Amino acid sequence: MSSLTVTDEQVGSTPAKVIQPAWVRVMHWINALAMILMILSGWQIYNASPLFGFSFPRDYTLGGWLGGGLLWHFAAMWLVMINGLAYLVTGLATGRFRKKLLPITPSGVLHDVRAALTFKLGHADLTVYNYVQRVLYAGIILIGVIIVLSGLGMWKPVQLHWLVSLFGDYPTARYIHFFCMAAICAFLVIHVLLALLVPKSLRAMIIGR
Repeated sequence: MSSLTVTDEQVGSTPAKVIQPAWVRVMHWINALAMILMILSGWQIYNASPLFGFSFPRDYTLGGWLGGGLLWHFAAMWLVMINGLAYLVTGLATGRFRKKLLPITPSGVLHDVRAALTFKLGHADLTVYNYVQRVLYAGIILIGVIIVLSGLGMWKPVQLHWLVSLFGDYPTARYIHFFCMAAICAFLVIHVLLALLVPKSLRAMIIGR
């Protein structure tokens, strides 16, 4: 009587589903690093001429002084712009934005917000974004465009005076830049919190599956 041995090759193994393609993962982590550099150096620049009655703690700034903060900010700026532009072009060309972020409906958003507040929002299928994720990701892309444009206008207010005029004037561009930064910081807090609550989403952003 012969024995029957079934091997993995005979049965066939189903590979884990790719959740985040390689280009998304690479750009995500590059952008994460760039944004941290931008925020910390931006706080150093802000402290040199505060818009409000507070300053950021020195231990949480980058550059040591105004000149150093500007150097770090401008260096990270190019990384953000190049990586962000590549992400936008690739996301549009591959149809990822259309598949992941659309449609966005008021009823869908309200439903998922209520579900999130009562801890009933499902995350079984990571390939599909819920309406809360769609609003957050679409919103942060828009904010990213605005903060880059306002930052460019502040960087070259004479050469790019038309860009400054788009925001009204230089002081208004500074306020817009600041509030966009605050929105990005709030997004990062929510983003990290959700990643901790749903660890498999973090794993997918690291290994793709």
